[in-house]
Amino acid sequence: MLMKKEIIKLLIAEKQQEIERIELQQRAIEFDDNASYVIVGIRRAGKSYQMFQDIKRKIEAGKIKIEDCLYINFEDERVADMQASDLGLLLECYAEMYDNPRPLIYLDEIQNIEGWEKFARRIADSKYRVIITGSNARMLSHDIATTLGGRYIVREVFPFSFAEYLTWNDVAIDKNWEYNPDTRTKVAKLMETYLHFGGFAECFGMVNKREWVNSLYQKILLGDIVARNNIRNGNAIRLLAKKLAECVMQPTTQTRLLHIVKSSGNAVGRNTIADFLGYMNDAYLTFDIANYIDSLAERASNCKRYYFDNALLNNFLVEAEPQLLENIVAIDLVKRYRESESDGVYFYNKGIEVDFYVPNEKMAIQVSYSISDSITQEREVRALVKLASVFDVANAIIITRHEESVIEQDGMRIDVIPIHKWLLRV
Repeated sequence: MLMKKEIIKLLIAEKQQEIERIELQQRAIEFDDNASYVIVGIRRAGKSYQMFQDIKRKIEAGKIKIEDCLYINFEDERVADMQASDLGLLLECYAEMYDNPRPLIYLDEIQNIEGWEKFARRIADSKYRVIITGSNARMLSHDIATTLGGRYIVREVFPFSFAEYLTWNDVAIDKNWEYNPDTRTKVAKLMETYLHFGGFAECFGMVNKREWVNSLYQKILLGDIVARNNIRNGNAIRLLAKKLAECVMQPTTQTRLLHIVKSSGNAVGRNTIADFLGYMNDAYLTFDIANYIDSLAERASNCKRYYFDNALLNNFLVEAEPQLLENIVAIDLVKRYRESESDGVYFYNKGIEVDFYVPNEKMAIQVSYSISDSITQEREVRALVKLASVFDVANAIIITRHEESVIEQDGMRIDVIPIHKWLLRV
């Protein structure tokens, strides 16, 4: 016990020193000083940095000193054997180090501690201000929300948006940026990199981005999926992840995925495939979009499946610009609109297919790398017009790589917008 307490004290002091030294790119994220939060999202999306940003803003405003913060990262191997019953030691150790009865508490990657929820509720009930992070979507589950009892605000974090990526590269987007040739050229060049390597800030300055992304993918697959869920057939889930990448633009049923995995010699059943898909979603590797007209049961088994960042999708594919284009649109839509089932993001497939439909926004979107070919343009326009004859569509869009125009057909306006401009909309 004495050694465990010494390790905790060492970690608290180390992290305080690290946070004081660290330089941050500010993200447009604010936390209420009187609220506690659970922050969830994919690894390396910036959850820890949001904690650091919260701490440094408070220090700069003169509200706290660094010694007022109790920060522990539960991915540190020195606390790898910590149990939920040990969490109370955190407050004991802090009290022995500092004369402050109510520190601000930051618990990073707490999902590594089984049963963490009761401790989180207890300290929130004791009126501590707490921020928790985790890389598992199960932290959004009804059971955990019930245990936390409404004491926390939950936020999902995504990797950097394109606008944030431009800021990182010192490109300012003002009202008339499109009329500035220098800015326009920079945006186009950076869009090419962002399309292929996504929004993980840690790899922005790296020369060998693919190597870093593959390392992250292996960490998510082996650590967050295979090890955490005690999966014995690692080859099967590797194959499944690859096939999902190859099929990213197409609806895929669990039955079809089962046949693909079994045909490679892996002995898996239907329930195993369903479990694997759930584990991949839980780890924020992938996410699903359902067919708007399907029943609830059908929505679970017949989905379009996307990757949470283009870098991870690009890790599997070569010369896959159409897939990357649609994936980046899916990410943006889910980030903006998937607050609940009633105002979520869907695709539409009945007779015709529309890539995305957001009912509460009355918005329908087709994604096409280019519509310079008349047959392609006619197909995309026809699908939008047909959907508008069935459901209310006030905002019809075709997102392309470079092209921009307005199409008028059957009394309907369709805006053709290049991806970089669409991502920068307010």
